[in-house]
Amino acid sequence: MTSLTTTYLAAGHWQEFWAGHIGDWLRTRGLHIVLVIAAALLGTRLIRWIAGKIAVRLDSGDELVRSETAKHRAAVASVISSVAIAILYVLVSVDVFDQLGLPIGSLVAPAAVLGAALGFGAQRIVQDLLSGFFIITEKQYGFGDLVALTVTGSAAEAQGTVEDVTLRVTKLRTSDGEVFTIPNGQIVKALNLSKDWARAVVDIPVPTSADLNKVNDVLHEVATAATTDARLDQLLLDEPALMGVESIKLDTVNLRMVARTLPGKQFEVGRMLRAMVLRSLRQAGIATPAKATTATPVAATS
Repeated sequence: MTSLTTTYLAAGHWQEFWAGHIGDWLRTRGLHIVLVIAAALLGTRLIRWIAGKIAVRLDSGDELVRSETAKHRAAVASVISSVAIAILYVLVSVDVFDQLGLPIGSLVAPAAVLGAALGFGAQRIVQDLLSGFFIITEKQYGFGDLVALTVTGSAAEAQGTVEDVTLRVTKLRTSDGEVFTIPNGQIVKALNLSKDWARAVVDIPVPTSADLNKVNDVLHEVATAATTDARLDQLLLDEPALMGVESIKLDTVNLRMVARTLPGKQFEVGRMLRAMVLRSLRQAGIATPAKATTATPVAATS
């Protein structure tokens, strides 16, 4: 402390000294900290705005479903934006510590001890991050995919449409509008129902007394009519195929029809094919059992 400062303080001008000192700090380092934090907030909004623009651009196509490339790009864009924001916050924190006079080197040892202590409790977070990394790099699923996830500790599968994929969690929206948030590290198995293409499997029960040749003729007509239907023509990849007798029961015979569809459209196609089959069988005078025609949508991957 200089002699001038000592004399100044000895004269009882403590308030003036501290007011001037704090004022100088606020005009220099304080202003710098405020500007850096403001720039970080603006940078965060900019990164999220760019990510949103990318997502809108990927959704701007006229296709009925997203391509696999678009799904993967949307997931990668979301992860990159999250990582960019995290890096931005780390850089801002380092700069703020420096302006506050806290040497980063002196924080290394406490941070190492704290990291070791938290490491035992953060194993699950690390597992989530690694699992999310492989989900995205391996293109297991992406935005808009219909998936069924087997989760550790849960007897029922979590099934829904993927709304968000990050390195840590996957968010699914069910058909009832509910949203599942699932840590990636707890996902044991991922069943993608809308990757590349899907298959609608329609089982058709008919009485054992029915003429199977006539039933097959009717089903062939339905398969041909499906390719000319205005609604089904946009969802089918090829003409539905008849697989013949699937099973025989005491009073019914089950025949199976399969159809390749666009990703995620197997449920809609299955419902429409069931309606066409029932209508055609009734018009042909073929009675159907009391048990309704069933359809089992199945996804297929490339």
